[in-house]
Amino acid sequence: MLSAKNLFQEIVDHDESFRLFCSIAAGGEAQGGWENARIAALVPASERDLAPRIARHGADEDKHGRIFNALMRKRGLEPVEVPADTDYTMLLERRGIGLAHSRLREDRPLTVRDLVTYLAHSRVTEQRASEQMRLLRKHFADHPDLGRAVKMISNDEDNHLAYCHEELLRLARAGHGRAIRRTLRTCAHAEIRVYRDVSLAVMDHMGHILGWSRARAAALAAGIHAAHVYERAVGWRRMVSLRMPERRGALDGPAATAAEFA
Repeated sequence: MLSAKNLFQEIVDHDESFRLFCSIAAGGEAQGGWENARIAALVPASERDLAPRIARHGADEDKHGRIFNALMRKRGLEPVEVPADTDYTMLLERRGIGLAHSRLREDRPLTVRDLVTYLAHSRVTEQRASEQMRLLRKHFADHPDLGRAVKMISNDEDNHLAYCHEELLRLARAGHGRAIRRTLRTCAHAEIRVYRDVSLAVMDHMGHILGWSRARAAALAAGIHAAHVYERAVGWRRMVSLRMPERRGALDGPAATAAEFA
């Protein structure tokens, strides 16, 4: 039966596919950690209260990268080089989404408009991350090796999404509502295209590792394309809405540690 649970289970059970999955995830989280650390360091003086939350976001991402690497080490596996066509973060940057790495390498302070760009980009990508981790949590919360990891990361991603909602609403009240709406919509439409492309690439690599038949690979690709059609038509709206979250101040305080994984 072709289901999300069976697909994930097949990937998790095979060392090479699991290594690729964890390597892709660890690479993306590490990149997110670096980006947030740089943004926290460059926050303008008028928004200095935001810097500790951005730094906490980055610390969480670094922690997630360590967790995925630790999951590999637990099985005696080493990270593999991440294929370029699966690099979600860099593919988004190439589409002009978020703050460019060249800008983050400068020592010049960011502007409030830059923070709007950062938060809108994060709101969209954290929506995706939250949904993906909830799916993994649904199927693997009781897994002896993955359970603690997916529950911890899922909770963190929900916190990140709540923080983005809260800060964007604050900036909207400060007069940036039009820019926020425009940036969210641009990010959402770009993200669903990149997510489709990355999903197809990941499934192609997994198919080669796991020896999937042409029929199975075609069925999975058709499902990805169908999901993209839905998201392009109406699904993108869930990524651009803003509402005050139940978790207020979700990124206040230090990041939770993950000593059992590191």
